Amino acid sequence: MLDVKILTVGPVQANCYIVSNKEKDCIIFDPGEEGEKILSTIQKEQLKPKAIFLTHAHFDHIGAVDIVREAFHIPVYLHKEEEDWLFDPNKNGSGKYVGLPTYRLKPADEIINKEQSFEVAGMKFRAIFTPGHSPGSISYIFEEDGFAIVGDTLFQGSIGRTDLLGGSLEVLLKSIHEKLLVLPDDFIIYPGHGPYTTPAHEMDSNPFLHGF
Repeated sequence: MLDVKILTVGPVQANCYIVSNKEKDCIIFDPGEEGEKILSTIQKEQLKPKAIFLTHAHFDHIGAVDIVREAFHIPVYLHKEEEDWLFDPNKNGSGKYVGLPTYRLKPADEIINKEQSFEVAGMKFRAIFTPGHSPGSISYIFEEDGFAIVGDTLFQGSIGRTDLLGGSLEVLLKSIHEKLLVLPDDFIIYPGHGPYTTPAHEMDSNPFLHGF
């Protein structure tokens, strides 16, 4: 059984997820800010990072990418549609907000250009495309362990905003209904912000999904 640690980081309280196995190997999802906090947690738990996977490349999900990557010499995975967002503040959004750092990061090491399965240190999951909040949004499905890391596609009681570069409400709702709500009712959905949820809870109570 995999362990999921949740670190809430940065000015907009994004969720960084550290998924680890019993051997202490781990994968880091969306190291959004507070790199020292992430490194401290990894060291305290004696974890062995193997890779960084990004759900998308908005500033609040990428801020600590280079700090973590360089500390452990591990690859960064990102959707091809957002390949240039890591080093473009206008696309990742960091150049639009006064008082926030401007992010011009190094390119991703690995580009995800199709839906596919991964196995990292024995941890198995699928990358599925769930665009709408951003054109390259990915959800990572851990079928054997009953959870998914979905970025800003779906939240408890809400959905991702679609007024940013490449966003589309129609596409987002299609992604949610065709890719996430078809998961088992009790599947744990870990979002980019806020508490976890399940498909059953969202189908029953999410006002943005009713009537679609």
